[in-house]
Amino acid sequence: MAVSNQSPEGGPSAEGGSLPGWHTLSAGEIEQRLDTGPTGLSPGEAEVRLQRYGPNVLQEEARETRLQVFLRQFKSVLIVILIIAAAVSFLVGEAIDAAAILIIVVLNALLGFSQEWQAGEAIEALRKMLVQHAVVVRGGEGQEIEASAIVPGDLVVLEMGEKVPADLFITEATSLEVDEAPLTGESTPVDKAPGSLPAGTPLAERSNMVFAGTTVVNGRGRGIAVATGMKTEFGMIAGLSQRVADETTPLARQMDRLGRDLGLIAIGTAVLVVIVGLLQQRGLLEMFLVGVSLAVAVIPEGLPAVVTLTLALGIKNLMRRNCLIRHLPASETLGAVSVICTDKTGTLTRNEMAVVRVRTPDTEAEVTGAGYLPMGEFLVEEKPVDPLTDPGLRQFLRTVLLCNHATLVLEEGGWRIFGTPTEGALVVAATKAGLSRDDAPEAVKEFSFNSTRKRMTIVYREAEGDVAYVKGAPEVLLARSSRLLREGLAVPLTDDLRKTLLAEIEEYASQGLRLLGAAYRPLPAGIELTEDAVEEDLIFLGFAGIVDPPRPEAAEAIRLCRSAGIDVIMITGDNPLTAYAIARGLGLPSEGALTGAELEALNDDELERRLRTTKVLSRVTAEHKLRVIDILSRNRAVIAMTGDGVNDAPALKKASIGIAMGIKGTDVAKESSDMVLVDDNFASIVAGVEEGRREYDNISRFTRYLLSSNVGELVAIVGGLLLGLPLILIPVQILWINLVTDGLTALALGLEPAERDVMQRRPRDPAEAILTRNAYLVILILGVWLGLLTIYVFSGLHEVDLDRARTMAFTGLIIFELYNVLNFRSFRYPLYRVGFFSNPYLLLAILGSLALQALVVYVPIFNIFLGTAPLTLADWGLLALLGLPVLIAGEAYKIIRLRAGREDETPPVPA
Repeated sequence: MAVSNQSPEGGPSAEGGSLPGWHTLSAGEIEQRLDTGPTGLSPGEAEVRLQRYGPNVLQEEARETRLQVFLRQFKSVLIVILIIAAAVSFLVGEAIDAAAILIIVVLNALLGFSQEWQAGEAIEALRKMLVQHAVVVRGGEGQEIEASAIVPGDLVVLEMGEKVPADLFITEATSLEVDEAPLTGESTPVDKAPGSLPAGTPLAERSNMVFAGTTVVNGRGRGIAVATGMKTEFGMIAGLSQRVADETTPLARQMDRLGRDLGLIAIGTAVLVVIVGLLQQRGLLEMFLVGVSLAVAVIPEGLPAVVTLTLALGIKNLMRRNCLIRHLPASETLGAVSVICTDKTGTLTRNEMAVVRVRTPDTEAEVTGAGYLPMGEFLVEEKPVDPLTDPGLRQFLRTVLLCNHATLVLEEGGWRIFGTPTEGALVVAATKAGLSRDDAPEAVKEFSFNSTRKRMTIVYREAEGDVAYVKGAPEVLLARSSRLLREGLAVPLTDDLRKTLLAEIEEYASQGLRLLGAAYRPLPAGIELTEDAVEEDLIFLGFAGIVDPPRPEAAEAIRLCRSAGIDVIMITGDNPLTAYAIARGLGLPSEGALTGAELEALNDDELERRLRTTKVLSRVTAEHKLRVIDILSRNRAVIAMTGDGVNDAPALKKASIGIAMGIKGTDVAKESSDMVLVDDNFASIVAGVEEGRREYDNISRFTRYLLSSNVGELVAIVGGLLLGLPLILIPVQILWINLVTDGLTALALGLEPAERDVMQRRPRDPAEAILTRNAYLVILILGVWLGLLTIYVFSGLHEVDLDRARTMAFTGLIIFELYNVLNFRSFRYPLYRVGFFSNPYLLLAILGSLALQALVVYVPIFNIFLGTAPLTLADWGLLALLGLPVLIAGEAYKIIRLRAGREDETPPVPA
């Protein structure tokens, strides 16, 4: 018969197709539809299906070639304007100017290419195959094959510790539990068993299915492959993430806007001045040269390179903090983040289940410790106790240790659990008490746990006879218990005691704890070892409260995010009680938890209002996450999405910046992200935000500094023209100032340390231009001042010696700008508050610029190349004195504002 194309509903999780979902069918119906059976497919049929459906792999987005990455560096409007300026310079015979501009453009592109390609290579190094091999039954025989060769209809064998290679319908299961956190966000393993389910069963509750990319953490089983490759749940979400368009970063948009503005100003100014010059009866060639000089003066040729270098150096800083930036502007984008949508499992929590409370009929003990580290205390009424001296605690811990298959192992990277996280948490708790299985008696019988029984029993042959040790849902064990252990003795379990215990169980569960009860029973001699005979007349021992504990640094990270004005929203596939309890423990305020079903019932406006107060979203799907990001984006939020699972991938790509976990993150999540947390530490995001804000502050500083210098050049040239003076600065001198002198100091300004309160202010508005109205005013005032000083220096000498006059103007403008750069170290604080030596790179850049200018003035080859002439020591002294008021006025302005308590982010304006 024909085999349906992998999913009867046209997609692994879609509902409402022409046929019901796989989870609604029986094993017999599955076998009939996929033309398979208990002996699996024949090798020949498997080969035919492999040709028909293709390999069981995810289609990856084609990685950009080296050429594509290199050419992408030229997309900036500023870079295009520089290329045009180089072309114009070449056409008018200024080949040296053209070459200098093109060298800067190419170096800028090479730097950006190097950073992005290296990040791509690092991601490739982090990649691991989803599943490399799997065991299938073909022709009645088991065989190990590459997972890529699995086809629909294959009978796949599952064992503990293995990753699931495809979406499978379970046909056999023995204590089978699967960790579905990478797919659904559910932190606790899910029990799996054969059987059919209703059509509306959510993905996270399909207990008769296992999904590609998840991991078997307990038991064993078999299943029929119903979907492979891109038709799996994993593949469908990966495909969804590939269809999501990348978002342009705020910095890229602002720099493009600035580039367009500068381009218009350059063209408009050049044309206007040429017209004025022609009206003054000046020569056409002379005015064309003046026009080119003006265009070069307006455009800060060094700005793209300085921005790129600043971002690159920021990336190096972040890498030292275990943050791998995949795209150059992403580090700066972190500084603009106003909302972080974070997954819970493995991001805010450790993804390591831990026992935090043990309740016995006699005692309520708190258990301390972190993760799987077998160190901690048992506290009763906040006082440490030895659990081995308490009969109830000792028997409880021994029971959960013996009725358990998990093992705790010390590896090079730390302690690790083999088995389910829940069983592992119980083993760790027992180990903290000093118990072990080294002297355990012989196990003679086991009744496995499943979602129907909700309990597990192992019978041990002890010296006094067989003893059954049972663990499972507390209410289930209570129903099968007739006694409880009190003060070391088994006493009758009365109805009142039963009601009291059930009330306590409900109270614990309401706190988001996963509860697991324990009981035991010394078996009478000759009893038949069956479920019904053994699992009755039990002695109830109590229950343990288990959580996936928050990362110890997560609460502080959330507090810092709140102080920085960043909204944090927890988005998880876990149940609402657990998610809300974790949020409370982390200090994340929220009006309850909003489930995926409730979210679907709200329209966009209602959801927007709800998100203002509700910060915990549970039981959500990938589509829900995308909708939440769209809603938040309506208010111009800059959204960061953290996650590690494939279910996070579309939102990671859609968000302003996607942040994937480096250790536990899936390859799909990493490929969809802008940044990878190498150590999976949520707190590293705070370091990233601080670094991003520092980078943006510094980009804003040197952008204003560079533009004030350019305005100074513009005023000098236009002012000289209007006063009837010769051309004060020739194009090659302007290029030297813009690229060498200003470039060095601007780059050093980009290394300015973060201000003390950088994490105590609200995120900037992403729609706000990098240059505000006040910024333009400051640039204009400072630029006019620098330009007028330059004209003053030139005007007194040009009739005597034009070359010396130009050298004085050229050198003077550089000295004035070196004073001016100190004004931009802080927009609010004077140098004595910032610390004169706190940025040694800037001091070195100033000294280096002066040394280079001395070479230009005194070395003959530079005299020819740049049209300069030697200056006297008195000339240097005069220029130093003329420029000093630029710095003094800026410092005085900041001191006055500081004492008046008017600290804002406006740069200093000279009085």
